[in-house]
Amino acid sequence: MILSCALLLTLAGATLIYLASAQQRLRAVPLHVAARWAGWTLVLAGTAGWWSTEGMGAGIAAALTTLMLAWVALPYAAWWRTSDEARP
Repeated sequence: MILSCALLLTLAGATLIYLASAQQRLRAVPLHVAARWAGWTLVLAGTAGWWSTEGMGAGIAAALTTLMLAWVALPYAAWWRTSDEARP
């Protein structure tokens, strides 16, 4: 249960951080700066969850891996969404 919560918290935080970036392409306008702070708070909470269940080293590695996968997948999702809209 804690692992799934840690995963969801980390993914939600990574998504908020991405959507608050000026480089994001999923929304027409980036989210407010407060969303970035909320995202980092969720990432820290998720990292604490990973850390408490898996231990320090594995927990930090799992949190960083989750962040990496989310930040790689979100630009591809934006590209896929915009390529579908551009088709006639």
